[in-house]
Amino acid sequence: MTPSGPRPPRETLPADGLVRCGWVGDSDPLMRAYHDTEWGVVEQDDRALYEKVCLDGFQAGLSWSTILRKREAFRRVFDGFDPVRVASWDAARIAAALADPRIVRNRAKVEAAVANARAFLRLAESGARFCDLVWSATDGRRIVNHWTSLARLPAETPESVAMSRTLRAAGFRFCGPTICYAYMQAIGMVNDHLVTCFRHAQLS
Repeated sequence: MTPSGPRPPRETLPADGLVRCGWVGDSDPLMRAYHDTEWGVVEQDDRALYEKVCLDGFQAGLSWSTILRKREAFRRVFDGFDPVRVASWDAARIAAALADPRIVRNRAKVEAAVANARAFLRLAESGARFCDLVWSATDGRRIVNHWTSLARLPAETPESVAMSRTLRAAGFRFCGPTICYAYMQAIGMVNDHLVTCFRHAQLS
């Protein structure tokens, strides 16, 4: 699974001469910057991982470019994705978020972000780290794939199925196997840059 929804041509060659994964395109500098500097980069910071799992949940049924354009607004509305602050949200605070046109106003997804913050805190209170829970799906290792075509990328894998089960058991929501695989790609657990993309070798 890639962040862009429908699959465009296999690769793009913009003015800078760098070959990128085909889902990036050449007309959206925000997507290009995300591909070049974030997608597939190892992330192990607990707060950042909480933010990313929430945003991947918000992406469900939408394109990643939609979420990316709204990401700064999401951060403002969701208190910088500080789990302690979001976990304290009450019905009025949830209603305020649902009334904010800057974000994706989906009640189930907003309530999932709050539930995820509370699950995050329960983990911390038990002495566990969210990072360790997430990375346990691959026993802490990175998976480097060697795809030559976007058509070969899976929507889910045994590892993403395992992650989904683990997160759900811990109380997290909007974390099905497909969402988890996109999450694994985003946080660098999986390097799914095409072998023709300049980032594949850099992240391998």
